[in-house]
Parts: sequence; structure tokens; C-alpha cells
Amino acid sequence: MARDYVPHNAAQFNSFMRNLIDYVSEKMPVWGHIPQDRFDELVEAYGAFAAAFEQTQGPHTSAQNLARTEAQAECTRILRAFVNQFLRFPPVTNVERVEMGIPNHDTTRTDHIAVPEMVDFVIHLSNIRELVINFWIQGANHKAKPTGYEGAVIIWHVGEKPPADPDDFHGHIMASRTPFTLHFEESERGKRVYIALCWQNERGFRGAWSEFKDAFIP
Repeated sequence: MARDYVPHNAAQFNSFMRNLIDYVSEKMPVWGHIPQDRFDELVEAYGAFAAAFEQTQGPHTSAQNLARTEAQAECTRILRAFVNQFLRFPPVTNVERVEMGIPNHDTTRTDHIAVPEMVDFVIHLSNIRELVINFWIQGANHKAKPTGYEGAVIIWHVGEKPPADPDDFHGHIMASRTPFTLHFEESERGKRVYIALCWQNERGFRGAWSEFKDAFIP
């Protein structure tokens, strides 16, 4: 599974973009380096996606699904250019990037290859089409992630039976903090979803996967 900070799942993408736009809007007067027209372009692209996404929340046609996919692709294209030009460098800080869900460039000189910790987690029901994942270091009495780690990789698969291998899970996302909310499509409500997690350090190395746990999508 290729690492990508931009979610492919439409519901997750919607939450990611809403958080990033709200955050940038609040910080722009402080940062002072982002042109208003470039931010407006990003907001407009997200607005087009959000409108198309809303049309697919319930019974919808294949044409509406295609419109959502195309709007998401165009918004992603504009987003990547915006992030690379304005959010990768100071005055934006590492902490601010994490809060926006943007990975920081690795500046460490040590190998940090081994990831010995494992993840334990519980699944909580939330609102409709949402499950909350509360995770921590297996055996620890606190909820902090391992020092210097990027976070936990969450994978999920909707189906009656769990996949035989973690590589066969169809969804994945990086969670930099706990708890983390997974969002699902309307068409997935009532179905069983299998979930597993592993830690990932700042160099991109992953630890062992947790056990597969399951829940029904509300």
C-alpha cells in the first residue's frame, strides 16, 4: 500500500479537506505568505467536490458518482500544488503540518528501522457512517504514541469475511492522534468492517499488524 497523505476514500477526503481549509483560513493572517487568490482557488475546488459528494449521500446514479470522482481528482491536483508551494516550509511549523494531516519531511540522521511496539485498539460506535478508533501502545497505561513516530496506520475492509493478508484490505489512512474517526459511504451502512492497525515511525517503517477486529457500520 503506497503512502499518501491525501485520503482516497471520498468521506475521509471530505473530512481531510474541511479540516485543512478551516485551519489554513485561521492561520493565513499569521503566516502572511499565502496569496488570497490561491486559497480561493482551493476553496472553490473543494466546494465543487463537496457539492458532488453531497449528491452521492443516498440513492444516486453512476453519473453522479463519476462527477464526484472527477471533482475529487481535480481538488486533489490543486491541493497538492498548494501544499507543496505554501505549506511545506516555514513559517508553517512541523506541529501545524501534523494538525493539518500533512506529513513532515524526514530530517533525522539515525536509521530508526525497527518498530518493536504493537498497537492495541477498541472500536466505538459514533454517528451514522462513522466509527471511532481509540488506539494505544499495546501493554502501555497511557494513550501517547511512541516517541518520534508518525502515528498509526489504520487499514479496513468492508465484507463478510476478513482478508487473509493486511495487503488485501481496501482502505488505509495515517492517524497521527487518538481517537480517530473513520467515515464510510451511505451504501456501506449495516455492513461488517474489519480493522487493523500498526505503528509507523518517522522514516516510514512499520511495525507488526494488530489482530483484526470487526464492527458493523452504523
